[in-house]
Amino acid sequence: MIELLGLERVYRMGDEAVHALRQVELRIADGEYVAIMGPSGSGKSTLLHVVGLLDRPTAGRYLLDGVDTTTLSEPQRARLRRERIGFVFQAFHLIPRMTAAENIEVPMILAGIAPRERRRRVAEILERLGLADRAGHRPDQLSGGQRQRVAIGRAVVMHPGILLADEPTGNLDHQAGGQVMALLEALNTEGITLVVVTHDPAVGGRARRRVEMFDGRIVVDHTGPA
Repeated sequence: MIELLGLERVYRMGDEAVHALRQVELRIADGEYVAIMGPSGSGKSTLLHVVGLLDRPTAGRYLLDGVDTTTLSEPQRARLRRERIGFVFQAFHLIPRMTAAENIEVPMILAGIAPRERRRRVAEILERLGLADRAGHRPDQLSGGQRQRVAIGRAVVMHPGILLADEPTGNLDHQAGGQVMALLEALNTEGITLVVVTHDPAVGGRARRRVEMFDGRIVVDHTGPA
């Protein structure tokens, strides 16, 4: 369960205070599929970064599975992020010199997982992603859709309960974008909580719940058909 209570995020830009989030109240249950929507500058990516423990709120509380994350130290937050949350970004963020298999393996190396188990998980994920024949290819040898699938593999290899996707189809054509969304939605049906940030109504309309933001506030929270 994700619970945001009176969340505020204020950035200082010289002498000016920029309110990226204003009194955000939001609860996302385990297994939900939620789209966070809104125009550029509405606060949706800031919200995702706070939920992903990549940023701290200026005020308010963020409870993850009942744990108040605002009271945790940075090492505690990093451990919780590693164990519970996977990330998919618009720009893929793959390591250029590494192969598809090696990119997927990185989180397991950082977590100290044994090589034999790492190889087993990587092979299993590549097969599911339809990339078994691309295991030895570097990112520059893959299409955009293939790179995003590798990024998804890396995000889920540690079996997170929450998957956060920030404009996951933003750099893809319509066909590749549809394939990526279908993969994310398949993971959601298996129990992963899926939160997708998007400005694209077609992508957002696929979610069962749509949260719309404007000027740092939640202005619409709708469940049901788009």
